[in-house]
Amino acid sequence: MSSLVIKGLKASVKGKQILKGVDLTIGTGETVALLGPNGHGKSTLLACIMGNPNFEINGGSIEFDGQDVLSLSVDQRSKLGLFLAMQNPPEIPGVNSADFYKAALNAHREKPMNLFQFYSALQNAYKEMEIPFSMSNRNLNEGFSGGEKKRNEILQMKLLDPTISFLDEIDSGLDVDAIQLVASAINKEQEKGKGFLVISHYARLLDLLHPTRSVVMINGRIVVDGGPEIIKKIDTQGYEWIKRELGIEIEHEDQPMNKVSIGVCATREANKE
Repeated sequence: MSSLVIKGLKASVKGKQILKGVDLTIGTGETVALLGPNGHGKSTLLACIMGNPNFEINGGSIEFDGQDVLSLSVDQRSKLGLFLAMQNPPEIPGVNSADFYKAALNAHREKPMNLFQFYSALQNAYKEMEIPFSMSNRNLNEGFSGGEKKRNEILQMKLLDPTISFLDEIDSGLDVDAIQLVASAINKEQEKGKGFLVISHYARLLDLLHPTRSVVMINGRIVVDGGPEIIKKIDTQGYEWIKRELGIEIEHEDQPMNKVSIGVCATREANKE
């Protein structure tokens, strides 16, 4: 079993401290739901794991199977078996999608894939994600809808076959059918024993992924680490119980997970408020 071990991680951006001592372990075969109000460090944690240069590490450690992750470049972390599906995947003008995927795949291999192997893998991934294969000839994410970008992230995950994946609100911008599709693709990776750390503010995706654990991040720290029943508690009560039961003052309030109907596009409805 492989494991990612985070101890006392502190990180800042532009001089503002975001992570204030995060302790978390994620193993293969686990799907961990990372919950918490907006602005408390969830996306920052994922960015730090993958080596985003905009964040400064001020203390602590990250190890993957005993190897110091913080000493590795972004591409080395990817080759190690770590993958991030981004909350807002960028558009990359001038970079053909198929060429990008081919380069990424070959960077993870000792010997480059031959063209037949590559196109076979690519066609299967596009088919599974129900994306027209013709989109492989377009520039990466350029002109794509939010939902298409998110499905592209999962497509890339399927191709690279990481050991542990970090999914940053992969369900935002997806309608109900697309959430089912994305969840099904993730379920297949779960069956292979892959590990996942999943950020989502809405219960629908988490209901489909059946997390084995739930952790809650408040004020830049993990304050709760328990079972999947925590998701239901937050879905029904918000985060008030953390203040009441643990005596932790929450720096920024956030709406509970069930504020937005799970029967509609959550992002669109939230933007109306």
